[in-house]
Amino acid sequence: MNIKILFPIIIIAILFVISCDKNPVIQNEEELITEFKYTLVPRNGGSTSTFTFMDLDGEGGLPPDITSDTLMSGVVYDGKLSLLNVYSDVIQNITGEIKNEGDAHQFFYESSGELSDKLSVVYNDADINNNPIGIITVITTTGTGTGNLKITLRHEPNKSAVGVTSGIITNAGGETDIEVTFNVIVQ
Repeated sequence: MNIKILFPIIIIAILFVISCDKNPVIQNEEELITEFKYTLVPRNGGSTSTFTFMDLDGEGGLPPDITSDTLMSGVVYDGKLSLLNVYSDVIQNITGEIKNEGDAHQFFYESSGELSDKLSVVYNDADINNNPIGIITVITTTGTGTGNLKITLRHEPNKSAVGVTSGIITNAGGETDIEVTFNVIVQ
């Protein structure tokens, strides 16, 4: 092959490699969540309970505002999470994004204190592989007491690891997008 023909081909190949984007868009980047609300509606009527987390200045800076609520003993609640990013001029609803990318997300619910055996959470939604997401839940209270309910959103957990689809975070891995602990009173 003639060097006059080979030289331009090499130059074009070098220019193509140099011009490639060095900063590709990252799929499933961790979400910025500045507003987190967990709403619990009693199945047989009664008062709705709402738990909120607001950190409008984003991570760092001022501490978040966390508001807890009271639950009633012996009640089944339908739970729903709502997550927003209100840090910028445009309010982003993160809930839909998490649902659409459900195979890469899972919420974990851990009760502790006097509520560790009196407050149970069951998943009521699933991703495309029929594994839990945790945006929609069912909570059952079986006794009175005080304690905490910690809700953790994991990005890219290993849903096939032991216990993960049952809501046990120990083997989940992945990155924590947000973790909020609410003080809970069950009357």
